[in-house]
Amino acid sequence: MASKEVRAPGSKPGENMLWGGRFTGLSGLDPLMVSYNESIYYDRALHTQDILAIESGLKKVEEEWAAGTFKIVPGVDEDIHTANERRLGEIIGKDIAGKLHTGRSRNEQIATDMRLWLRDELRKIEGFLINFLKVITARAEQEIDYIMPGYTHLQRAQPIRWSHWLLSDGMAFQSDLDRLREVIARVNLSPLGCGALAGNPFNIDREQMAKELGFEGLLMNSMAAVSSRDFVLEAMQWGSMMMTHMSRWAEDLIIYSTQEFSFGLPSTYNKDLQESLEPMLDHVKTCSDSIQIATGVFSTLTTNSDRMKAALDPFMLATDLADYLVRKGVDFRSTHHISGQCVAYSERTGTAMNKMSVSEFKKIDARFEEDIVECFDYEKSVEMRSAPGGTARKCILEQVAVLKKALA
Repeated sequence: MASKEVRAPGSKPGENMLWGGRFTGLSGLDPLMVSYNESIYYDRALHTQDILAIESGLKKVEEEWAAGTFKIVPGVDEDIHTANERRLGEIIGKDIAGKLHTGRSRNEQIATDMRLWLRDELRKIEGFLINFLKVITARAEQEIDYIMPGYTHLQRAQPIRWSHWLLSDGMAFQSDLDRLREVIARVNLSPLGCGALAGNPFNIDREQMAKELGFEGLLMNSMAAVSSRDFVLEAMQWGSMMMTHMSRWAEDLIIYSTQEFSFGLPSTYNKDLQESLEPMLDHVKTCSDSIQIATGVFSTLTTNSDRMKAALDPFMLATDLADYLVRKGVDFRSTHHISGQCVAYSERTGTAMNKMSVSEFKKIDARFEEDIVECFDYEKSVEMRSAPGGTARKCILEQVAVLKKALA
């Protein structure tokens, strides 16, 4: 449930939020929109994964979460990440805590948290499934001499061993286990270090971070890494299949337990209803047609690089201003507030940011220097995102090589 925002007297909704500097001086955000945008009450379940991605200085914060004493501040804590950072600032000081977010984006954080949490939960399920299969195997060995009727159409058909029925389900669950491990392998890839979408400009070691968090590899395109949620859908699809097998097993077991059947197990033949067949056929055809159509579209697509270049806007380099200030020693939180003020000034005066003078930048913050003009170079901007998975030229070539290798 969304909470009522609490803010200082005279302040506007959203003014204390991460991008508050961008909106200061405007009419403010709609309180209802701010309230519904808060995800903190849903993000609480991910606190462990967020802490795992941060250095040991957050031990106190982790202990408070574990003890249930962590206090959420409505209207200030937008999500789990800002809540942790706000509390860390209260413990060790805002100046130091403000640098915590340097080189990190909430986009990559939530993607990382989701993958860490899902990976750990799927591994638990993997353990449970292994134990279940061990029980099935043990009983099949111990009770191999039990002979019983096998059924089709709820009619006795052929004699079978009890172990045969046990293992009929065991084989299905073993296939589920194989598929689960494949899902885990795809979930267990790191998006950390991909930034908001274009990559990380600070030449961080993504591979080392992935190793420390137990990831098996990296997601090699920053935009795909922070936006993709297909791993969630894949895990749910796997669960649907596994639960279908579980339902069949439970149905047989219930029937086996009744007085009417005693030991009857009607699972060999159940009519294939069209409710399942027709959607399957339609789904396969739609997917096949869509892929072929998409191939045709891309094969004949004509790109217009001039229009692409004309669509570039100096506002797109606002994060480069923040990165510039970080390199000057300014803490990350302050840099984004200052960058937001630059955007607001540009809009208010009608002066494009790349046309603003150095003196105008200095009026906003004295730490801007003559070299600020170098930030307004689109080619330089993309080349700075040079960590693996980024948008720099060498990164693109690396990604092309990855695809070629996969298709070889």
